[in-house]
Amino acid sequence: MAGLETIAVVGGSLAGIRGAEALRRLGFEGRLVFVGDEPERPYDRPPLSKEVLRGDREPDQIRLTKPDDFDALDLDLRIGVAAEALDPAERSLRLASGERIRYDGLLVATGARARPLPGAPDLAGVHTLRTLADSLAIRSALDAGPRIAVVGAGFIGAEVAATCRQRGLAVTMVEALATPMARVLNPRIGAVCAAAHRDEGVDVRLGVGVEAIEGSDRVERIRLSDGAVVPADLVVVGIGAVPETGWLASSGLALDDGVLCDASCATAAPGVVAAGDVARWRHPLYDTPIRLEHWTNAVEQSEAAAKRLLAGPEGAEPFAPVPFVWSDQYGLKIQAAGRIQPDDEMHVAHGSLEERRFVALFGREGRLTGALALNRVRQLMGYRRMLRSGASWEEAIAAADG
Repeated sequence: MAGLETIAVVGGSLAGIRGAEALRRLGFEGRLVFVGDEPERPYDRPPLSKEVLRGDREPDQIRLTKPDDFDALDLDLRIGVAAEALDPAERSLRLASGERIRYDGLLVATGARARPLPGAPDLAGVHTLRTLADSLAIRSALDAGPRIAVVGAGFIGAEVAATCRQRGLAVTMVEALATPMARVLNPRIGAVCAAAHRDEGVDVRLGVGVEAIEGSDRVERIRLSDGAVVPADLVVVGIGAVPETGWLASSGLALDDGVLCDASCATAAPGVVAAGDVARWRHPLYDTPIRLEHWTNAVEQSEAAAKRLLAGPEGAEPFAPVPFVWSDQYGLKIQAAGRIQPDDEMHVAHGSLEERRFVALFGREGRLTGALALNRVRQLMGYRRMLRSGASWEEAIAAADG
């Protein structure tokens, strides 16, 4: 910790605030500058597409820290102002306000932004959902009872569609791929999720893209690649996220679908680490750089990055978590552990796809690579332990059938 008098945390995200908390908990008593571009204290994002959008929770109920705990961190706050540039050689940040902040250590936790639909017009009623302001704007618009088109059937799109149906609204969900969540789920499981949405009254259109979003002053319809026209008063685009690295373009940091880090979350620049959705680090279990947009990863990686920052290179430890993600849609509770790819070998270990209550295992090249539970959460925990220990595919099958 020697030589660290000022540490800057850039990003008012989950990883940012948990990183700041970890720095204090690990004994850093110096100046801790906290920069966030949103005019909000850090808040939890998963409720934005569910409880907040339904109206079941308000902004003050999703804050990540209680007011007294937040104040106790003794942060030098720059809230509502974005970081604009980084000069690692001078160890300085430039903010959009023009202020320059010198640091001894830096945690980059700027997260990601919603991916826009290419060519989408600037029409009223077309939204993405990434921030609290986004969620509140969509929630307000839902009160008028609009016809809704959701573009994208990944986790965000599927959750928005489910929430809107729970509010009794007409919903069409459009996905260019053959099944929902096709980039991370086996097609058979994606088909189960599609059937659940159809059972709840969602008009699910799969394997078809959006050719155009049309309207005069505000959106009126979307035109699909198969020629169909879907009337819509409100469109929510949920086609993924892009790591927020634009402010680092001139920094010299290695950027490739995120900020590139080594196994300990450190960049090539002295005193600079990264965590959360923006970090792409070499994962020791997979021996390849990966980037995870998972709540659990943001919490765990921010702690690892804080430790690396305080310990320095000589105290570097590899960050090697078993990835874990979840989604709630209607009565479906989906939880997945590991690194699942759509073409992995799959074995239904418990339950059945037909009853929508099961645990499925995934393997590749003789190794257990992941496990997914649908409404059968308890049994997933044992497979998380097996993933952590590097179990073989045969060992996992034997444990499931034993």
